[in-house]
Amino acid sequence: MEDEYFKIFDEDRNEIGIASRNDVHRLGYWHETFHCWFVTKHKGKDYIYLQLRSDTKQDYPNLFDITAAGHLTSDEKVQDGVREVKEELGIDVLFNDLVPLGIMEYCTIKENFIDKEFAHVFLYKSEHSLDEFILQTEEVSGMVLAEFKDFSDLWFGEKETIKIKGFELNKEGKRMMIDKYIGKDQFAPHQPSFYLGVIQKIEEEIY
Repeated sequence: MEDEYFKIFDEDRNEIGIASRNDVHRLGYWHETFHCWFVTKHKGKDYIYLQLRSDTKQDYPNLFDITAAGHLTSDEKVQDGVREVKEELGIDVLFNDLVPLGIMEYCTIKENFIDKEFAHVFLYKSEHSLDEFILQTEEVSGMVLAEFKDFSDLWFGEKETIKIKGFELNKEGKRMMIDKYIGKDQFAPHQPSFYLGVIQKIEEEIY
């Protein structure tokens, strides 16, 4: 498989060139990503959709994460990021239907992996049921819902665990129901400040 290439930036967001995915994460170049958080309302309560990352993912396997997200390649614009939603979730979303939440930056470092992202973050107010998601199994192995207030309380330290409900695909591709409690340790290790920032921006749009 050919390596992907991304635009790279200095810390002031000035574009400085192009580098391969491997070099971006080996050398710690700032690069662009696309994040899309789905929320929905049911019986007067707001819910957030969380993807379960596939167990075959190189980074953060078997952890819960942003509804849909991915890197922007060197020839893509931010608007092209909606392809990630279609690819990962099988859901067609129009860029104009997304609510922009701004560009958020964060850095995660572990062993020989440095992830410095300028994330273009968006909100999508969804009316899709979990039955409508068709997952890209090499990327995503499940989809769940959590009450948004619970999600907020978890990251603001008001709760230790929150309840999630949804499904996970087993090795045969059959949907297995998920109904359990999870804590912060079962989420992709983005900086807590990143989660808090996203929560505050979503609150401004749904309350």
